[in-house]
Amino acid sequence: MAGEKTEKASPKKRKDERKKGNVFQSKDVITVGVIAISFYILKLWMPYIYMVTKTSLIKYISLMGTTLSFNESFVSQTFRDIAIAVFGSCGVLMVAVITVTIIFTGAQTKFLISADSIKFKLSKLNPLSGIKKMFSIRSVVELIKNLIKISILGYVVYSVIRKNLYLVPRLMSMDLIAGLSFIITTIMSLVNSIIIAFVAISALDFLYQWWEYEKNIKMSKQDVKEEYKQQEGDPQLKGKMKEKQRAISMSRMMQQVPQADVIIRNPTHFAIAIKYDLNSNGAPIVLAKGQDNIAMKIIEKAMEHNINLVENKSLARALYENAEVNMEIPLEFYEPVAEVLAWVYKLKEKGKQ
Repeated sequence: MAGEKTEKASPKKRKDERKKGNVFQSKDVITVGVIAISFYILKLWMPYIYMVTKTSLIKYISLMGTTLSFNESFVSQTFRDIAIAVFGSCGVLMVAVITVTIIFTGAQTKFLISADSIKFKLSKLNPLSGIKKMFSIRSVVELIKNLIKISILGYVVYSVIRKNLYLVPRLMSMDLIAGLSFIITTIMSLVNSIIIAFVAISALDFLYQWWEYEKNIKMSKQDVKEEYKQQEGDPQLKGKMKEKQRAISMSRMMQQVPQADVIIRNPTHFAIAIKYDLNSNGAPIVLAKGQDNIAMKIIEKAMEHNINLVENKSLARALYENAEVNMEIPLEFYEPVAEVLAWVYKLKEKGKQ
């Protein structure tokens, strides 16, 4: 079928899609990166969080027995301490999550910022479009992917909890530090297992998103032709332009024929108009040349202006094939052309006498 998309996207097509904000990316890759970095930073930052929390609790629990009234200064200090504790504990984690999201997204999209993708469009509010998306093949694929991810996640969580379940009763006999250490160790073990599983899932999702993107931006043979026309021009229009350019070039060339010193012909198949100006040129130049019909026009134009005609079949053909219009003749033709010009100059001298 003519409209079937079977051709790979051209560089121009990819560039246009990128301008629209249509680039492929895997959200699972971003999710895995955020989870991994967040939990490892949380693990490293946990001693500080514990210290800040402990200091705040001790301070305000001790104040409960001594503070009799709440004034503006006390309330301000309290909110200041809470803000320092919260942002000191969570600030690094928040910055890390934002940074990782930007890096992983930018690595896939090459940090694309497209105005087209954030423009308001009424079509986005169309409920029919939303319903179509809900029941599209892509939605079904996404549903299956999510079910697989949930199943894998459930299995990993179940395996880790089952493995450490017998240690849970020991929490009753542990102090706070030991208990927190056990909980953190268990959570990190769970996170490590989840990350390993989701790395494999995200790799498969990345390949799938790439395959789907390439499939969606494929072009039909007609699309390729239309793009070629846009870049190179319509072949018919291009042909007309070339024809017009040839006509203009022919007109200019014919206007130069009256300036020639001699026309070398064969006898009607080829015609070469030669001019030699000792003061302007180092060698004779070709003002016009043509074959068959064009040769006849050159000869007719020359006869109208009484330009000398010389019949030399081999020289006319050789000059037509090797010499260019408005250029000096090649070195190998200096001698035979000089002989012709010498004969013409003699005729002109006799005419003056």
